Amino acid sequence: MAQTPVLRTGKAYRTNYFAAFSSNPTRLVGKLVDAGRLRKLQGGLYYAPAQSRWGALEPTPEVLLNTWLEGRRGRDWVFTGSEVWNALGLGATAVQAERWVYNYKRSGHVKLGNNRFFMRKIPFPRKPPVEWFVVDLLNHQSAAAVDQKNLASLLQAALAKKRFNPEKLRKLSFQYGRKSTVEAVEFATAKAEG
Repeated sequence: MAQTPVLRTGKAYRTNYFAAFSSNPTRLVGKLVDAGRLRKLQGGLYYAPAQSRWGALEPTPEVLLNTWLEGRRGRDWVFTGSEVWNALGLGATAVQAERWVYNYKRSGHVKLGNNRFFMRKIPFPRKPPVEWFVVDLLNHQSAAAVDQKNLASLLQAALAKKRFNPEKLRKLSFQYGRKSTVEAVEFATAKAEG
C-alpha cells in the first residue's frame, strides 16, 4: 500500500513529486485535490493552501518559481525589473504589471496562480551583486522609463559616494552589458574618479 504524502501548507508541488507515493501520481493528486489538501494552479503545478481568515493563500512567488522552474532563486533564476531597478536610487520609477524573472529554462509571459511573470532565458551571475542590477537597468533604460541624462548623472553621484563598487561594475558591464552600457559605465566611473 502506498504511503500518503505529508503536505506542507504554503508549499508548491509538481505532479512528478507524487511518483514516490503512487504508481499513478496523477490519480493521487486528483484525490488530494478532491479532499481539499491540494489546489491546482495550472497543468502539473499544485499547492497545499495555507488558510487565513480571508480564505486559502497561495505560496509566495519565490516558492512558486522554485517549484515551477525546479531550481533556486539566485542560482537558477533571479527577480529583476522595475521593483529592483527603482530601489537602486538611479531615477527609475516605472511600475510593471509583471515581475521580470531571468532564468535558464523558459522565456515568455507566464501566469502562476495570481502572479504574472515575464520570463527571460538570459545569462546572469549566481547570487547577483547590486552592481549587476545597475548593468541590467542600463541595458533596459527604456523599459525602466528612466531619463538617460538623469541616469548618467545619478550613477556618477552614486559612484562618487561609493554606493557601488566601480571595478565590479566595470567587470559586470563587460560581461553582461550592451555596448552602450559598457560606454555608460566607463564614462560614469571616469567622471566619478575624476
